[in-house]
Amino acid sequence: MLERMVIDGVDVPEGGAEHVDHVGQLLVQVAAGDQSAFGELYDMLSSRVFGLILRILVDRSQSEEVLQEVFLEVWQSAAKFAPNKGQGRSWVLTMAHRRAVDRVRSAQASTDRDVRAGFRDMDVAHDGVAEQVELKIDGARVTGALKTLPETQREALTLAYFGGYSQSEIAALVGAPLGTVKTRMRDGLSRLRMEMGVTT
Repeated sequence: MLERMVIDGVDVPEGGAEHVDHVGQLLVQVAAGDQSAFGELYDMLSSRVFGLILRILVDRSQSEEVLQEVFLEVWQSAAKFAPNKGQGRSWVLTMAHRRAVDRVRSAQASTDRDVRAGFRDMDVAHDGVAEQVELKIDGARVTGALKTLPETQREALTLAYFGGYSQSEIAALVGAPLGTVKTRMRDGLSRLRMEMGVTT
């Protein structure tokens, strides 16, 4: 085992990276079928994983379901974790993020709302952004561009774009005034347009 490792560009003694190392070690043990290691891994990461999922899905019951799916996948695919290619915690969190986004997309499909309807519901056609976005970009590119926005703008647009929520519903979900949500959406769409290179 290496005596030192680099975290965020800083060379630190192994003891200083105990938590990071420990997650990776637990994943290796889980890959070998160690149930106690899996239990310890769950206790260590489940709260953080749940928090990440909840931020994306908002709905608590769905987030709990996805949390179970994530750790089932961890149990089944821990052998795919490569300790020399990244940190164990990041590997699990990336898996959680992917599953949460997949659930959002699935929910979007099940409610039969496409991208065009979602943007119309945002009631921001007056600035021309929604029309340009819906005509010129697809869902995958939107997902990538959304990651570049401030968290509050990204949250509002994600709820509208993927979840199909109205502005008033989003205001209730995030606990912000309706006017604030409208501003976040307008500014977020403006930044999204610039990020995607869409011109009016």
